Amino acid sequence: MAGDVGTGAVRELLLVLAVALAGLLLAMVAVFTPWHAIPDGAAPAAPVELHSPTGGPTTIAG
Repeated sequence: MAGDVGTGAVRELLLVLAVALAGLLLAMVAVFTPWHAIPDGAAPAAPVELHSPTGGPTTIAG
C-alpha cells in the first residue's frame, strides 16, 4: 500500500513539472515571436511625432 502512494505522488509531481514546463515554453514563445505582421515592403516601426493643430511639432515632458 505504501508503494502505491509513493508512485502516485511521483506521478503527480511529474505531471505538475510537465505542466509547468509547458507553461514556461508557451511564455517563451509569446515573448520571442513577433506579434505583428509586416507586409512586404513596409517600413519598420519608428517613433511617432505629435503635431499641434498649428502644425508645429509638440514636445512631451517626460
